[in-house]
Amino acid sequence: MFNNIPPITRNIIIINIVVFILTYVLQTDLMYRYLAAFYPFSPFFHSWQIITHMFMHGSFLHILFNLMTLYSFGPVLEQVLGDKKYVILYFVSGLGAFFLFNLWNFVEVELIKSSLQNLGFDLAGYMNGENVSFKGNSEAVLEQQGLVNKLQSIISVPMVGASGAIFGVIAAFATLYPDAKIMLMFIPVPVKVKYLMPVVIIVSIYLGVTGNAGGIAHLAHVGGALVGFILAKIWKKHLYRFN
Repeated sequence: MFNNIPPITRNIIIINIVVFILTYVLQTDLMYRYLAAFYPFSPFFHSWQIITHMFMHGSFLHILFNLMTLYSFGPVLEQVLGDKKYVILYFVSGLGAFFLFNLWNFVEVELIKSSLQNLGFDLAGYMNGENVSFKGNSEAVLEQQGLVNKLQSIISVPMVGASGAIFGVIAAFATLYPDAKIMLMFIPVPVKVKYLMPVVIIVSIYLGVTGNAGGIAHLAHVGGALVGFILAKIWKKHLYRFN
């Protein structure tokens, strides 16, 4: 099967599989600590994570879905765009996913900080590791605890997966071939990608902004898709001129 996949897509799939196997064989948090992408203002963040997180996955179903999707859409774009543009599409989409996801994280962190300060919570002391107590009545204490837990989650829970990059690939495919039809498990008839993609993006934005993410970085998907759409729009005008 691998011999029939173009080289860039094949190598990306192989690297993802190797990293996934190593992560589970070694059974260590070190790979997540250093290779997953933490919030840029987190003490756990390292610059290389903006790339390495694209090769980390949290579960078998996570990597299976991502790689099957890449296998479905990647080869076509690799052949049409050429190696250089395809690599740019993949990794810049992944960077776009990281940027938009953490831009929203930054907005949420600032809102949390403002809310905690308004409630009289000593945020500076808490961030410095001091033993800080919650203030006010029981309702205020519960609100502060919830805000602190959310802040801790943003800082300490990393982003993993190739989903942002792959959403860029899907968006580029939908831009170049809007009338192409694909089959989905829960829809019994083929659907044109130009109809399906906007629905997916709108749902992703809603889930990401409302906080109903369920552990999925929906806004990362939106960021990747946005980059893929922009790049495909630019390249579409000159696609055959430069290939």
